Amino acid sequence: MKAPVLRYLAPRTVDEALDMLGATENARILAGGQSLVAMLNMRFAFPDCLVDINRIPELAYLRESDSGDAIEIGAMTRQRDVEFSPLVAARLPLWREAVLHVGHRQTRNRGTVGGSLCQLDPSAEIPTVAMAMDATIVVRSRRGTRELSIADFPAAYMTPAVEPDEMVTAVRVPLWPRRHGHAFVEFARRHGDFAIVSCAALVSLDDQGRIARASLTLGGVGIAPLRMRDAEAALLGRAPDGDALAAAAALCGQVDATGDSYVPAWYRRRLAAVLARRALDQAVQRARAYEETASS
Repeated sequence: MKAPVLRYLAPRTVDEALDMLGATENARILAGGQSLVAMLNMRFAFPDCLVDINRIPELAYLRESDSGDAIEIGAMTRQRDVEFSPLVAARLPLWREAVLHVGHRQTRNRGTVGGSLCQLDPSAEIPTVAMAMDATIVVRSRRGTRELSIADFPAAYMTPAVEPDEMVTAVRVPLWPRRHGHAFVEFARRHGDFAIVSCAALVSLDDQGRIARASLTLGGVGIAPLRMRDAEAALLGRAPDGDALAAAAALCGQVDATGDSYVPAWYRRRLAAVLARRALDQAVQRARAYEETASS
């Protein structure tokens, strides 16, 4: 099939793009196009106007914030740039590990960070790690700039809390201590497919080797990535042994998962428990390795 008839606009600056969005009804933003173009061709999306922001260089960047406590990523930053960035590898290793599961090299060449966030597929890797690290989404319109926590970003299934005249311009990711453990694991029918279930884990240990901080997020189980706050709380202050990790993983297995004609809810719950345990095991191993390296 072919895309429906629509107007095509190609702004050169953010201000120009915002003017177009504010003056046009039923417009969609084209970033990487890896999802939207397919939706247009299959007539799942019917915009009257397409605003192509690929010619706005100010939206593509990866940098440390002035305060040094976060990484700022422009909305048009390609997923391959995240994959190969030394800054991401050093300060956001969870993101680099997750992005290797995003489609294939060819799709990562075009796919963008902002596009994945706004598509907000519950199985997508970038929204999952953004949720795991309490990212902040920067949204602009002609009315001004506002910031949304990633927890408030999903409005409904595959629907971000962004108004029609607004555009996501950046994401800011708070940094964890350098000596933390991380892991991203997922289960898909084949590499490059959307995950049936995924899990992102972050663990930081105190001087006594106990869990001082934990983050555990499931993708693919609901309408948006889900932070497992109860499981995180159950880990705090405990030695990262098998009993503690098994208890946290068991809580993930109790999630109110969605089911469909391909994957029943009980299967997603089972995967959630198994993948949570694997992710926690790996994150703890890495956290211990950092601590051993620092003490030697």
